[in-house]
Amino acid sequence: MDKIVAIIPAAGQGKRMGNQVNKQFLCLAGLPILVHTLTVLENHPRVEGMIIVCRDGEREFCRTEIVEKYQLRKVLRIVAGGKERQHSVFNGIKALPADTGLVLIHDGARPFLTAGIIDKAVDQALAMGAAVAAVPVKDTIKEAGPDGIVAGTPDRSRLWQIQTPQVFRYSLILEAHQQAATDGFLGTDDASLVEYIGRKVKLVQGSYENIKITTPEDLLLGEAILKGRLDSDG
Repeated sequence: MDKIVAIIPAAGQGKRMGNQVNKQFLCLAGLPILVHTLTVLENHPRVEGMIIVCRDGEREFCRTEIVEKYQLRKVLRIVAGGKERQHSVFNGIKALPADTGLVLIHDGARPFLTAGIIDKAVDQALAMGAAVAAVPVKDTIKEAGPDGIVAGTPDRSRLWQIQTPQVFRYSLILEAHQQAATDGFLGTDDASLVEYIGRKVKLVQGSYENIKITTPEDLLLGEAILKGRLDSDG
């Protein structure tokens, strides 16, 4: 069976939060956002290990105040991030165990991941080589030029909002990142690097609750999501 190892990019800053603290370390319902994220992966039976990628100066804090404090036993390494998210993920890929079969990449600030989404993405990655969670776009999208004049309205039925997790065969995502580094190509997500080298990516149904915590408003929404889940659990 393919060994699944997760890479969790957590090297972001709190600029849009109006805060100097890394947003992943901010608390949501009494726990750091990153802990919520890591706990889902820790508890999933198919995920065998995790690589956390954080800012170099935060590695010790992450080790003591996140991994050790909350007894996250599947964390294999904590590595330093790079200038861009893509560079951080590549650092994580280079730190993977040699026997890794599938690489699951999931944003550290996306704490509402579910076991069901993981399973769907993993199953499709096993079949196709690359799979990403996504949800259909709800709003009408307009294309516009620099002058702000509408240039077109894409067919909404063909548009998807991309999330994480994104799951790939190890050899495929390694090749994609290596080629991007060689060419100086900077993609918007890891799937775009796989597309760049001409390979297919399968979309799987994510969740509208699988939000990324980026702004203070997202924190409020996150609290509401957690409350809703607690209420539904009785």
